[in-house]
Amino acid sequence: MAGEKPTVWIGKGGIGVSVVDEIKKQLKAQGNVKVKVLKTVLREKSMEDVASEVAEKTGSELIEVRGHTFILHKPKGSKKGL
Repeated sequence: MAGEKPTVWIGKGGIGVSVVDEIKKQLKAQGNVKVKVLKTVLREKSMEDVASEVAEKTGSELIEVRGHTFILHKPKGSKKGL
């Protein structure tokens, strides 16, 4: 995933239902999702807090946090959180 670009961006709207639903959809289809968090979100929460919250809400595993980007993983076919 190092060479891949993020497929989901979390912006000033924060971690809303539409963002969580999109991440769940991509996790189900691909198993991995790369998420970019914009600076406006990080004024209120740390990057680690944002990544952990998204992982919890999507029922996925947080693989890596690097800069303003994190990677989530969920094995295909897993029903947890969907």
